[in-house]
Amino acid sequence: MTIDSTPGGARRALRGACRIAAAAGLAVDAYVHVHLADQYDAVSATVSQGTLFRVEAGLAAVAAVLVLLWHRLLSDLLALLVAAGGLAALLLYRYVDVGALGPVPDMYEPIWSDDKKLTVVAQLITIAAAIVLLLTRRFRSFRSPTPRRPGPQRARPDREEQ
Repeated sequence: MTIDSTPGGARRALRGACRIAAAAGLAVDAYVHVHLADQYDAVSATVSQGTLFRVEAGLAAVAAVLVLLWHRLLSDLLALLVAAGGLAALLLYRYVDVGALGPVPDMYEPIWSDDKKLTVVAQLITIAAAIVLLLTRRFRSFRSPTPRRPGPQRARPDREEQ
């Protein structure tokens, strides 16, 4: 595989690598949450922690597929939001005993398990890659088109002169 040495080619290669990194981080996030979900079904209020883990896994899986296959601003933002939201929740419930919040159970767990460490690394990789994707995105300009130079009017073949 050859990487194009033009500036556009380098940008394209960087964005491709970031898409792969973001998708891989989200895939790890999804796997860990699916793997752990049944162990947390007993932690429950109206909604169990296991159900919340399955929701996180589903969102991460969808975001991983979208960031790889649908190269749009929305997919890059979704990847960033899923990873950042998951990381924020993980760190909050690691360091703060919030207690039950409405239908959400008390998920305080003041330990660092290997799965939790792996998830943090995966989410940080996804966040970094998604930020690079957002910063290297080319936005379309919504300026008015350049005015035409005055010159002789040409007859259009699809119109008859009257």
